Amino acid sequence: MARGYVCVLALAAVLLLGIAAVSRSKGLRGKEPQRASRVPSEFSQGERVAMKEGLKGAIQIPTVSFSPNEFNTTALAEFGEYIHEVFPTVFKTSFIQHEVVGEYSHLFTVQGSDPNLQPYMLLAHIDVVPAPDEGWEVPPFSGLERDGFIYGRGTLDNKNSVMAILQALELLLIRSYVPRRSFFIALGHDEEVSGANGAQKISALLQARGIQLAFIVDEGSFILDGLVPNLKKPFAMVAVSEKGMLNLELQVNMTPGHSSAPPEETSIGILAAAVSRLEQTPMPNMFGGGPLKMALQQLANEFPFPINIVLSNLWLFRPLVSRLMERNKITSALVRTTTAVTMFKAGIKVNVIPSVAQATVNFRIHPAQTVQQVLELIKNIVADDRVQFHVLNAVDPLPNSPSDSQAFGYQLLHQTIQSVFPEVHIVVPGICIGNTDSRHYTNLTTGIYRFNPVYLQPQGSYGPQNGGEPRFAQSRDTVEANWPTFLVAVLPLPRICGNRPLFFRDGDNQMIAENLGELAPLGASLSSSSLSESAYPLDLISA
Repeated sequence: MARGYVCVLALAAVLLLGIAAVSRSKGLRGKEPQRASRVPSEFSQGERVAMKEGLKGAIQIPTVSFSPNEFNTTALAEFGEYIHEVFPTVFKTSFIQHEVVGEYSHLFTVQGSDPNLQPYMLLAHIDVVPAPDEGWEVPPFSGLERDGFIYGRGTLDNKNSVMAILQALELLLIRSYVPRRSFFIALGHDEEVSGANGAQKISALLQARGIQLAFIVDEGSFILDGLVPNLKKPFAMVAVSEKGMLNLELQVNMTPGHSSAPPEETSIGILAAAVSRLEQTPMPNMFGGGPLKMALQQLANEFPFPINIVLSNLWLFRPLVSRLMERNKITSALVRTTTAVTMFKAGIKVNVIPSVAQATVNFRIHPAQTVQQVLELIKNIVADDRVQFHVLNAVDPLPNSPSDSQAFGYQLLHQTIQSVFPEVHIVVPGICIGNTDSRHYTNLTTGIYRFNPVYLQPQGSYGPQNGGEPRFAQSRDTVEANWPTFLVAVLPLPRICGNRPLFFRDGDNQMIAENLGELAPLGASLSSSSLSESAYPLDLISA
């Protein structure tokens, strides 16, 4: 396919991804974007309206995952019917095979014209976390557009990606698109509760077919703007690994009694003390190598003196930098395993001393540690034989995907980001502090990359709250960024148009996305000398 088509797919995806670069101004609401649209109009007004309405309709279907064994199956089935209705060309195209896996997940195999090129995969998930009406300005599954905002659970996590990818493909097919390189689209239905019935089964199915992938792109990291003190320019971080996870239940069993004659210690008191020790004793700081060290070294010259000298000489200043990283909750999460007490259960009546008290603690495990190592640390911190430990589920951190000059997937994203966001001069490798479906696909590729073209700012993307500190809670996710912009390189995307500001909001006072259609053509990035065909044995996707 001619390089002119390279931008065809990523851009359509962005439009639906609820993605478009957020204005750099501190107060986004009511502000006009400061940059001209990066992508000229190629869609009719009717197509643009259909894209927006398609996303709204997706948000209105409450595909909630409550637990690994409890889903809104009615909504999941309805969503499957919905994408058939919205993307008819995708489902009737002869070189696209659609399969339902695990009852509600979807796998699309798009057959390219050159079987010698190794395929790649795009991931997204259709399920969302529960969304109580409290704390929302409008009903969370309304998909309501008001004052330039679209409200609803899933606008960023992750129906924007689902709809963007399929919309991009639909528009390409309408324009007689035939890919040269084959690719897969995997849409899981239970990512929010482990992915065991969706992504894990899709991965096993592809492995059984002997499939190996060039790379995978999933949700994950962002463009960071103003979140790092003394760093004035935005930079993109592509997560090349993600933290592990441990859900641990702590339980204390004691003799029940009556509050009129209490014992010296109760099950609740013993457990509360154990939990408090965990909170007051952070896991060790693991800074010293890996993607984070590489990122700081690449960013060093963007800092003023003397910080640039410090970061350029981590061999000498590593202890200092390590301590400084601990001072911010976001950077602290990058250098250590985090501890979060999320559930506490005990007692049945105000005057009854309970026999059992239980707490659930979620640990996000740093890539330099293992589940077993963290468990040993936990036992040493609690140091109380009366506290029992039950592992609910656990996953070790993923290995680092390659990010050097010969890493095809990483370099493709790198060049695409800089093409779409010319103001972003630096792209660095990083760690995803959350967990994604991509962890189920390590058997298919060593190149797993997580990136959303979303601007994260102290005030803006996630809205000002908690004294101006950004709160990255799921109920307050923000849709904003030319996500599938890199898709342009991956699937040739049609350019997206429209200069009218459009914001997406997921939760109370959050989720801001501006300027649908501010996606730049990736064709330029693919034709650059730094990403030449001769440099990559896999060949360029659109070559």
